[in-house]
Amino acid sequence: MMSTKNKSKLGLFVLGCGLLGIGFIAGKKAGEISPVMISGAETLIGLQFSPAEKDSMIQNLTNHRNSFERMREQKLENATAPALYFNPLPNGFVPDQNQKPYVWGLPKDVKLPTKDADIAFLPVSDLSVLIKNKKISSERLTRIYLDRIKNYSDTLQCLITLLEVEAIASAKAMDAEIAKGKYRGLLHGIPYGVKDLLAVKGTKTTWGAMPYKDQEINETATIVEKLQGAGAVLVGKFTLGALAMGDVWYGGVTKNPWNLKQGASGSSAGSASAVSAGLVPFAIGTETLGSIVSPSTRNGVTGLRPTFGRVSRHGAMALSWSMDKIGPISRSALDNGIVLSVINGLDVKDKSTIAAAFNYDASVKVQDLKIGYFPELFDGDGLENDRKVLDDLKNLGFTMNPLELKTSISPASIRFILIAEAAAAFDDLTRSSRDDLLVAQHKNAWPNMLRAARFIPAVEYIQANRHRSILIEEIHSLFQEYDVIISPSFGGNQLLITNLTGHPALCLPNGFTENGSPTSITFLANLFDEEKLIMLGRAYQEHTDWQKKRPPMFDK
Repeated sequence: MMSTKNKSKLGLFVLGCGLLGIGFIAGKKAGEISPVMISGAETLIGLQFSPAEKDSMIQNLTNHRNSFERMREQKLENATAPALYFNPLPNGFVPDQNQKPYVWGLPKDVKLPTKDADIAFLPVSDLSVLIKNKKISSERLTRIYLDRIKNYSDTLQCLITLLEVEAIASAKAMDAEIAKGKYRGLLHGIPYGVKDLLAVKGTKTTWGAMPYKDQEINETATIVEKLQGAGAVLVGKFTLGALAMGDVWYGGVTKNPWNLKQGASGSSAGSASAVSAGLVPFAIGTETLGSIVSPSTRNGVTGLRPTFGRVSRHGAMALSWSMDKIGPISRSALDNGIVLSVINGLDVKDKSTIAAAFNYDASVKVQDLKIGYFPELFDGDGLENDRKVLDDLKNLGFTMNPLELKTSISPASIRFILIAEAAAAFDDLTRSSRDDLLVAQHKNAWPNMLRAARFIPAVEYIQANRHRSILIEEIHSLFQEYDVIISPSFGGNQLLITNLTGHPALCLPNGFTENGSPTSITFLANLFDEEKLIMLGRAYQEHTDWQKKRPPMFDK
């Protein structure tokens, strides 16, 4: 909600609406533009013009507003991307496009647990070996997860759509293929779920928001098609905070399996909660500004935010065309690498995708990686688990090299790029006043933020992206000497910076607080260097066992 605590603020809002032709107040169309209106708008944008300058610009402003109104006569779908595409590649940087065979280093045999709960908490890497060796069928595995979803999803408020019939049919088909000697790869017969901002033909795609709770999109997202092609079995669509913010959706608040009095964080709340509680071995989430990292931390699971442009977003709800990224949430770094090997790649349906190889090779000596860290971010109370990670890696033979996270650009000053793009993505929601249907209506919720974003000047949006270009070059320079840089997940402003620059991140559980809440550490790499994240993450997780911990209430 736009703040109207006093008449002066309301007056500025009305003046701005009159100038821009938004017409929110009482649903009335804005009136004739005058110098007084321009004076009010001046205050909003922090500029000042002379009386003569104001008078001279009236006709131009009127022409602009007429253009706005003509554009609004043409309905735009959320899926319609702007003609301008963000490219995170620094000057002269070209991703490796020579894709080599994967070397996963999986065991030849895995023992099948006797209890269904123990099977449910196995990583994808073990489940794939069991299925390939015919020690468990995809149908049985799928039924185990379906039963857990039916038993626990209401408690966690993490599910929007259960695809039981479709999942059983798909699992049976995967079993039939294996019986005939056809094996599609490591995800053959593996159940999974997706965040419900991904379109799946024949299902609702609600975006977690009341105005769209019955929405059906007549297509299937590219990422889902790729997973289906790899033999994975879709069992359900999980909750997200409304329009990809937080853990509050139209049906409630998604819960953290470690503490049911606490939300799962967001916005990939349902995906992270479901993986944490053993309802699926992996799920797909998205991140624009922390929506994989935050719920992975809160729920004690492992999340991978890929490089911007590595994974197609076709069929996904757009929030910020230049910042949205899709990635897996699972039990381990290795599992995320396995999923990434399937979902990454150029897609003609998404012009923002970039061709790049993902060459994971388990035979490469992980100690050859050069590791950096930001020492200033590890100082202070409550960071004992993060500091322990540095000690653990030293014990594994790595040298920890200190470096400084310093930029000439203030990342907080250009954060509004996200909000401006979100306001464009949901322009119709704001102008139609259907934003009143969203559950969250506080001042930092989407309705108010999207309304306020209407007053971000186009010039400043472009200027912010010019600043962003400088930021990209500066962060790229940090990775010229280091393969992986380690940071507390929410240390300083690294989360904002790396989301603005499009760099990949691996968020791993690294312990618990005194009250039993999971904590995490984040590994960062250069653009399209996810294999290095998986290498180091796997080494760390084989040395520790935080990723194997189970929420006691769901360990049955």
